[in-house]
Parts: sequence; C-alpha cells; structure tokens
Amino acid sequence: MTPSPAPVLLDLTHQVTTGMPVYPGDPEVALRPALTTDTAGVNVLSVHLGSQSGTHVDAPYHVDVTWPTLDGLPLARFTGPAVVADLRALPARSPVTPDQLAPALARLTPGAILLLATGWPRFWGTERYLAHPYLTPEAAEAIVAAGVRTLGVDALSVDPTPDPGPGDPAVAVLLADLADDHDAAPTAEAPLLAAHRILLGAEGGGVIAENLTDLTPLLEAQAREKPITVSLFPLRLAAADGAPVRAVARVG
Repeated sequence: MTPSPAPVLLDLTHQVTTGMPVYPGDPEVALRPALTTDTAGVNVLSVHLGSQSGTHVDAPYHVDVTWPTLDGLPLARFTGPAVVADLRALPARSPVTPDQLAPALARLTPGAILLLATGWPRFWGTERYLAHPYLTPEAAEAIVAAGVRTLGVDALSVDPTPDPGPGDPAVAVLLADLADDHDAAPTAEAPLLAAHRILLGAEGGGVIAENLTDLTPLLEAQAREKPITVSLFPLRLAAADGAPVRAVARVG
C-alpha cells in the first residue's frame, strides 16, 4: 500500500518590513534594533506598527465599539477547512457579486473559511494594489447567509480602498448608491466599509483576514480535491480591533 503524501504547509503571510504597504492613513511600519549584541549582549528589535498592518485579521470592534474585540472571539474563528473563490479574472476596482461567488459558496461545509483569490498580490508594493476588486453589500450578505463567519482576501480590503488622490470612481459610485437607499450616506472623507459591517456584524461575530499572499496554489490544490485547512491566529492584543497574523494553509 502506497503511503499518502505528507501534508504541505504554505505560508500566506507578507513579511513585515520597514515601510511596507499599509492602508491609507494607517500607522507606518518601522523596525529597528533596540538592543544589539555589541552593546547589550543580545539582539532585540523595536517594532512599530498598527493593528491592521500587513497580513492581519479584523475583529467586529474594528467598525463598531459595541461589537466584540479580538480577545472576545473564540479561537475556532481563526482556523478551519477552507474554500477558495477564483476571482482572478476581475479587472481593477470591479465589484464582486453573489453570482460570482456562487460556485465557492456551493462547496462550503459547516465551519469553513472562505478565501477570495483576486490575484492582487502581484501588485503588492505598487499604487495599483489599492485598486483591488471589492465585495458588494449583496455579496457580503450572501456570504453571511451561507454560514461563513471567517473570510480572507488576498487584497488590501474587502471594501473599495480610496485612492490617495481625489475622485475615486468606485467610492463615488457607492456613495451615490447609498444616498439613494438611505436618508444619510457616509461622507467621502470617511471610509466606506459596507462589506466590513455586514461580515463582522454576523451573528456571533465575524472575522476578516486581509493582505493574504497569492492563493493560486490553494486554487490548484482545490481543483485536485485536496483538503485545505487554514490557520489565521492573531497576536493576543488586549481589547483590540485586529492584529497581525501568521497565515498558514495546510494542504493534504
């Protein structure tokens, strides 16, 4: 009898480095020696970053102070079997609809983590990284209705990221749509986080992982019917809105 191949571990985490890309307005990342063996006999690194730096998870508290903080969520939220949605054909700043997610949602099992593969890691470190596809509110609602409580994406956000310059078309269109649907819409100065609010506000509290690295190997494994388990365990920060993670997939 031929033994089964050993499981493969894949790192889905961007390396934390000084000056790495961050969401517009977030704290910049800076690493520097605090102690060195030359002067103190040991090497110790000083680390300055935001809770949303690099590959990280969002807790519900990220968008609402009455919702659970990171330490109020069960550990089960941060690991589980994964299903990957292939969205790599989408162009820049395009909305993701429920129909585009339907094939992946049909594969879900209880407790599964849904991963969105947009292909945007290829633009990491460039201005184009901000122009990623994003979830429509209807798509976020379909994800929650399918029972998903943990979602990961290989892009900067599940919502459109504002352009650092004026006149971001994706934000302008969404603001207009919200103004039609509601008495008061968010202002262009405030982040528009409709998908965040839907996903994080799911019953029991949802989790969003952002800035995952290239998910193509997981799509290939999924096509071969290989089981995939993903772990997204964050730093144990007290009363936090989120934290960096070491995102790892176990294939096989």
